[in-house]
Amino acid sequence: MGRPALGLIVNPIAGMGGSVGLKGTDTAAILSEARARGAVPQAGARAAVVLEALAAARPGLELFAAPGEMGEGIAREADLRPSVVGAPAEGETSAVDTHAAAEAMAAAGARLIVFAGGDGTARDMAAALGDRVPVIGVPAGVKMHSAVYATSPRAAADLALRALAQDIEARPREVMDIDEEAFRAGAISAKLYGYLPVPYAPDLTQSVKAGGVSSDRAALSGIAAEIAGRMEAGRLYILGPGTTTRAIAEALGLPKTLLGVDLVRDGAVIAADATEAAILRALDESPPGAIVVTPIGGQGHFLGRGNQQIGARVVRAVGLDRLLVAATPEKLASLRDSTLHVDTGDPDLDRALSGWRRVITGRGNETVCRVAA
Repeated sequence: MGRPALGLIVNPIAGMGGSVGLKGTDTAAILSEARARGAVPQAGARAAVVLEALAAARPGLELFAAPGEMGEGIAREADLRPSVVGAPAEGETSAVDTHAAAEAMAAAGARLIVFAGGDGTARDMAAALGDRVPVIGVPAGVKMHSAVYATSPRAAADLALRALAQDIEARPREVMDIDEEAFRAGAISAKLYGYLPVPYAPDLTQSVKAGGVSSDRAALSGIAAEIAGRMEAGRLYILGPGTTTRAIAEALGLPKTLLGVDLVRDGAVIAADATEAAILRALDESPPGAIVVTPIGGQGHFLGRGNQQIGARVVRAVGLDRLLVAATPEKLASLRDSTLHVDTGDPDLDRALSGWRRVITGRGNETVCRVAA
């Protein structure tokens, strides 16, 4: 069979909208706005974590890479010698380039393709490959509803090494993306766009985002009352995205950006859909009260998925002891082994957050959940 061949595809613009309060970079207009707000590429750095681990463990690995910033450059920086497949992008990379790279790698005989991106990239990979080649997604986007991604870049490296070292069954996993019509109607919902085969390792891959797991209105009301009761005058409260945090805002009589981060002080919204920079500026002006986040149903990530505005600098500025995680018992029951996850992009912070954390589940009620990076 020869040496195992691994393919690498990076969507260099994936995730750029996260820290600046945008919900993705799916269009040229959104990408332009992200850059105008000061966004910087993230996917390459996350893919580099994978390649560094692969280069250390398998220095003779045969690697196919997409041209330029779509994989070749990162591979060379990791001291790997990739075989470049496909043609360089003409100008800004797009779905067409992802399609072409995936097709070229399948034709070249890649045994496994690692790709870095978000839900839009997963859709492109599914459209190009179908079930022809197993893939591993490196989480680098904003929304991350799909089940084709490892729980972190390091987990993606571990899964790739495991898959290359032994014959792991690849099972079809859901490719999901946000339902734009539902979002415009005020609901977070994801549509199924297809499947991609992924090496089966439940300990290293995220589940598909579960919808409708926050329907327990009594528990939501209790969580809202508990957190509202903890708020102190003059302090800044950072409310992450989601229906759970929306219930908190409603309890305060305030509007809430469903997919954004809102800042609250003294019973008023002082910034809606705030960027990371705006949050840091607000923290310079007011003492921190708390960050309030909720895990993604079915996946368990409470930092690093859909709330990149609450980045490592924000968490450190507020303090780990002022990070409040809230979830209904129904949502926690949707998680594999009731485990929560963090993927902030800061390994030291992820390690500090790992272990055990209290989760607010109602008025006066908490439970303790394990947190894994």
